[in-house]
Amino acid sequence: MSIPFYVSPEQVMQDKAEYARKGIGRGKSSITLEYEGGILLMAENPSTLSKIGEIYDRIAFAGVGKFSEFDQLRKIGVRYADVKGYAYSRDDVRARSLANAYSQAMGDVFTRELKPLEVEVIVVEVGDPELAGHERNAIYRVQFDGSISDAEGYCVIGGSADELTTFLKGQYKSEMPLGDALRLGRSALQRAAEGQIAVAPENLEVCLLEKARIGRKFRRLSTDEVREYLNA
Repeated sequence: MSIPFYVSPEQVMQDKAEYARKGIGRGKSSITLEYEGGILLMAENPSTLSKIGEIYDRIAFAGVGKFSEFDQLRKIGVRYADVKGYAYSRDDVRARSLANAYSQAMGDVFTRELKPLEVEVIVVEVGDPELAGHERNAIYRVQFDGSISDAEGYCVIGGSADELTTFLKGQYKSEMPLGDALRLGRSALQRAAEGQIAVAPENLEVCLLEKARIGRKFRRLSTDEVREYLNA
């Protein structure tokens, strides 16, 4: 009778983490920046598949890694927000509770399943001065193992996150106009673009959560709008 091959739990978790990091590292980074009018989400994305999407009235989502996996998480988030908003109030749907739900789900997969999710996600909520307790913006990063952290000003996910975070730390200024924030975001993405001359506007996916917008705060910018802001 053969003896089963033993692998320590620590080694199993280390191997899972390395597998997930490699999958995420193959994708292009996504950047979130606070600007004077709300929150900017952008990613280099030459395909027609969206990495950024709306979750609820004041909440948006961005993902990197394996598209099918983070798009499924986005859809789960939409259903979660819809049910909570219907059961309680639309004002009670918060990015923090959604990020915690993602953290638990992704952590469970990492711990229990043989294959971890090859994704990182950002959940953001734009502040609304008309709602008590909702005045400030909120940015949450959830990693493949369920680790969750909050950020202020800017946040980066993807294979070049550490390098781009260091770059933004030295360049970011609070209350930036949208055009300046968009140009800074493209400059950051350019650092991870493997020596290309420039990240073309048509290869940028750009979405906004606008404080002053009535009702749903999410807006997706067209290529012409992106080009106009970059050239302003």
